[in-house]
Amino acid sequence: MSTADLHTLTGAYAAHALERDEREEFERHLAHCPACTQEVAEFTATLARLGSAEAVPVPDGLKLRVMASLDTVRQEPPLGPRPASGPARAGLRRTWPRFALAACLALAATSGGLAVQQHREAEQARARAAAIQQDQERITDLLTAPDARSTSTKVAGGSGVATVVWSHERNAAGFLASEMPPLAQGTTYQLWFADGATMRSAGLMASPTGALLLSGPLDGASGVGVTVEPAGGSLHPTGAPVLLLPVT
Repeated sequence: MSTADLHTLTGAYAAHALERDEREEFERHLAHCPACTQEVAEFTATLARLGSAEAVPVPDGLKLRVMASLDTVRQEPPLGPRPASGPARAGLRRTWPRFALAACLALAATSGGLAVQQHREAEQARARAAAIQQDQERITDLLTAPDARSTSTKVAGGSGVATVVWSHERNAAGFLASEMPPLAQGTTYQLWFADGATMRSAGLMASPTGALLLSGPLDGASGVGVTVEPAGGSLHPTGAPVLLLPVT
């Protein structure tokens, strides 16, 4: 697929509508294309707003009103063969409204739960999109610093590339990666500033591909390392770095 074609996939990627091969190829492109990264963030935020606009909270007291109506509201009989007469029909008349209204109550409760869940997911997506956009703006600022420098290395165990860009004038650094090896469930990549023999945390990677502005100041660090840590990160590295890029 040509680069021009890849530029047209930002909306489909944000909507999770790409096939696996297309998604992986686009993510490789995304790691090196600030314009597409920005557009994906904007599409994601727009989709989140649309989802939030459609979510309707369950009205207060709905369950109480439906339960109170079980013995008073009659349900229209279904179309079809004429119902039986006599005692059987009377029993059906007594029990059918309860079953019908119970089903309506279950449907209302389910719909309300889905609406709340969709609203929560939309808020989370909006927060993620805002964070991505903010990071992109800061990384762009870092890349345009007069003294900006960078170093790259291939990622062991895969075909990806990791890059560190830094600026002493901005006192900041950023990390860009494509196709880092996937991790086992319950683990995450954690970045560190190397201050000689001491490592200080610089943030967690949400995915094996993407860009991250490292948290905390550069403060003369000699390098940036990446380790595999339990989900949520660690106070100190628990293993040897899988990557260590010099910052000079």
